[in-house]
Amino acid sequence: MSVLSMLTQDATAAAVLAAAAGLLYGGVLAIVALASVLARTPDRRRDARSTLVILARRRQSR
Repeated sequence: MSVLSMLTQDATAAAVLAAAAGLLYGGVLAIVALASVLARTPDRRRDARSTLVILARRRQSR
Protein backbone atom coordinates (compact mmCIF):
# COMPACT_ATOMS: atom_id res chain seq x y z
CA MET A 1 0.00 0.00 0.00
CA SER A 2 1.52 3.29 -1.05
CA VAL A 3 1.60 6.46 1.00
CA LEU A 4 -0.65 8.23 -1.49
CA SER A 5 -3.40 5.63 -1.18
CA MET A 6 -3.23 5.83 2.62
CA LEU A 7 -3.53 9.63 2.46
CA THR A 8 -6.45 9.33 0.08
CA GLN A 9 -8.23 6.95 2.43
CA ASP A 10 -7.60 9.28 5.38
CA ALA A 11 -8.82 12.29 3.42
CA THR A 12 -11.96 10.42 2.37
CA ALA A 13 -12.68 9.40 5.95
CA ALA A 14 -12.15 12.99 7.13
CA ALA A 15 -14.46 14.32 4.42
CA VAL A 16 -17.18 11.82 5.34
CA LEU A 17 -16.85 12.70 9.02
CA ALA A 18 -17.02 16.43 8.27
CA ALA A 19 -20.09 15.93 6.08
CA ALA A 20 -21.82 13.88 8.78
CA ALA A 21 -21.06 16.53 11.41
CA GLY A 22 -22.40 19.25 9.11
CA LEU A 23 -25.60 17.33 8.46
CA LEU A 24 -26.08 16.70 12.17
CA TYR A 25 -25.55 20.38 12.98
CA GLY A 26 -27.97 21.40 10.23
CA GLY A 27 -30.55 18.96 11.55
CA VAL A 28 -30.24 20.36 15.06
CA LEU A 29 -30.66 23.90 13.70
CA ALA A 30 -33.77 22.85 11.78
CA ILE A 31 -35.34 21.23 14.84
CA VAL A 32 -34.64 24.25 17.04
CA ALA A 33 -35.98 26.58 14.34
CA LEU A 34 -39.19 24.57 14.16
CA ALA A 35 -39.49 24.60 17.94
CA SER A 36 -39.09 28.38 17.97
CA VAL A 37 -42.09 28.68 15.67
CA LEU A 38 -44.31 25.76 16.69
CA ALA A 39 -43.95 25.62 20.48
CA ARG A 40 -47.23 26.01 22.33
CA THR A 41 -46.17 28.43 25.04
CA PRO A 42 -44.44 31.78 24.57
CA ASP A 43 -41.78 30.79 27.11
CA ARG A 44 -40.78 27.73 25.11
CA ARG A 45 -40.72 29.74 21.86
CA ARG A 46 -38.53 32.35 23.52
CA ASP A 47 -36.15 29.68 24.86
CA ALA A 48 -35.94 28.03 21.45
CA ARG A 49 -35.18 31.37 19.78
CA SER A 50 -32.46 32.06 22.33
CA THR A 51 -30.93 28.66 21.63
CA LEU A 52 -31.15 29.27 17.89
CA VAL A 53 -29.30 32.59 18.29
CA ILE A 54 -26.53 30.81 20.18
CA LEU A 55 -26.25 27.97 17.64
CA ALA A 56 -26.36 30.21 14.57
CA ARG A 57 -24.01 32.89 15.92
CA ARG A 58 -21.59 34.16 13.33
CA ARG A 59 -18.22 35.63 14.02
CA GLN A 60 -17.66 39.18 12.91
CA SER A 61 -15.01 39.67 10.28
CA ARG A 62 -12.07 41.77 11.36
